Amino acid sequence: MSQNDIRYLTPINIDIKKDKYCRFKKSGIKFIDYKDANFLLKLLNEQGKILPRRITGTSAKYQKRVNKAIKRARHIAVLPYVADMMR
Repeated sequence: MSQNDIRYLTPINIDIKKDKYCRFKKSGIKFIDYKDANFLLKLLNEQGKILPRRITGTSAKYQKRVNKAIKRARHIAVLPYVADMMR
């Protein structure tokens, strides 16, 4: 074995951090349409829960608008309140 063939018992933990960004600010979206179910589904997980800011990278201002849009869509039955494996 040469010196370049160093083997470790556990893999080296290399944290590759992706830069989080607000997709609404970057795209210039001002209004989040609560009737657009396909777009709102991207902001929900498989059970139908709203994804938090720390995962999506959405700013606080737009996260409030997303929450309001999803709740309105649920109220008028565009989105389900709970679901098993939505995607």
